[in-house]
Amino acid sequence: MGAIEWVTEADDYVCPLSEETQKIAKDELREDKNTRDQALEQMRNWIKLNARIENSRLDAQFLLRFLRCKKFNVPMAQEATERYLLLRKVYHPAFNKLDINEPTMLELLKLGYLFAVPGRDSKGRRLIVARPGVFDPYKFTNADMCKIHAITYEALMEDEESQVRGFVHFADGAGVSFPHLTLFTPREAVRIVKNGERTVPMRHKEVHVINAHPSLKFALDFGMSLISEKIKSRINIHTSLDEAIKSKMDTSMLPKEYGGTMPMSEMIELWRKELLELTPRLLSHDNMNVHLHLYSEKAREGAVSALKQGFGCANVGSSDGTIHGISGSFRKLEVD
Repeated sequence: MGAIEWVTEADDYVCPLSEETQKIAKDELREDKNTRDQALEQMRNWIKLNARIENSRLDAQFLLRFLRCKKFNVPMAQEATERYLLLRKVYHPAFNKLDINEPTMLELLKLGYLFAVPGRDSKGRRLIVARPGVFDPYKFTNADMCKIHAITYEALMEDEESQVRGFVHFADGAGVSFPHLTLFTPREAVRIVKNGERTVPMRHKEVHVINAHPSLKFALDFGMSLISEKIKSRINIHTSLDEAIKSKMDTSMLPKEYGGTMPMSEMIELWRKELLELTPRLLSHDNMNVHLHLYSEKAREGAVSALKQGFGCANVGSSDGTIHGISGSFRKLEVD
């Protein structure tokens, strides 16, 4: 049996971050060359020895998204990596064939359902605009919704400046109605919110929501009850754009339709071109895989929440019973 061909091999990493971003990484994430080199070596050895992981990327750019999100706590980054790989496997339709050229994905993009704004704000962060009200719940499916989010976030996580500096989210709730809420069962909604916070390695720095209809308050309250206090403190819900502006939200990065300078259609086209360049990399992720039979039924069903119980597979890893993973019980993840 030949040696495994990894999705990407280990590389000799040369840090592309600006000096200013490197300082932020050192101050906020405890990252420096020595810490980074040691952590990358530990991550790669762990993946190669982990019997549950069939294939993964081994390049630094990929592994650093987890290390940075967990402030170079290697065991927590390992846990997050395996959660991510298992999530991809269990929720296969939402994470595979992430091609923006697929007609439904392209239609949702051109509607302005979800896109990243070109450039960066004054703190070097990318801004993500969401307009859920343009999503027709009678035409599109919940799988379509998950997939366009996966394309967006996977593409953004490739950028190392963003891995360090994080993201700002802006959502316009205009047009959202009860039928949108029926796209997911309460159980599915819980999993999506928790997986999004705990498993997708993104640093969410600010969230601004406008036009949240009062009739949907119960849904917002339910969603807020599921997230950590840290993320909750970064969410700002405004009744209107004017109120958001009065609260001193920086609207300069927003589309012209929301008080910025560049028309939304131009932003969407620039983002489409950005996605096209990244499509080969996103499609290569379809080769990442885990051995699902080595996870407990509970872990497979819950995809992520059950991982806290240690997968239910004691002594999986080698003939001598060594566990090539994270020993002991899983700690509660913190989101940065």
